[in-house]
Amino acid sequence: MLRGDKVGLRARHDEDVPVLRTELYDDVVNASRAESAPWRPLTPGTKDPRLVVDEKAQGYVPFSVVELEGGTLVGEATLWGIDNHNRFAHLGLGLLPSCRGKGYGTDVVAVLCHYGFVVRGLHRLQVETLADNAAMLRAAERNGFVREGVLRSSAWVMGEFLDEVLLGLLARDWAPGRSA
Repeated sequence: MLRGDKVGLRARHDEDVPVLRTELYDDVVNASRAESAPWRPLTPGTKDPRLVVDEKAQGYVPFSVVELEGGTLVGEATLWGIDNHNRFAHLGLGLLPSCRGKGYGTDVVAVLCHYGFVVRGLHRLQVETLADNAAMLRAAERNGFVREGVLRSSAWVMGEFLDEVLLGLLARDWAPGRSA
């Protein structure tokens, strides 16, 4: 398990899947805001790669996020679109509704940066998030990410186009422990 100050990132367990499906993917509004594709229901027992880990998919690394105190599941985190040639990846996270606003997001981003830069040897990490996602913007910026641009009206979400913010962080600019 990778450890932050408040959370740990560990492998996905079978018992995590129904909780993540119910709390994150069955929530149409939040799932629509988090995905770049239209929302669709996931059936019980699905092999959807957002839930069930495909050990052969090298460009996508999903984690379950747990509280260090007690080990309670609080969400998920991913490093995705991993490009080993250019040493680049995207990161993302989703916290269960009851676990938002507790500082977990900032800690998750810090642990993902450690994984990306130290464990994987990547050169660049990138975040794309909706312009009104203040929590993700704050979590990324607290960890040193820099706003690099706005993609105007680039995301179709629940009947309207929304702006996305692009943030980037280079390994040479990363300062471990910045978020603490």
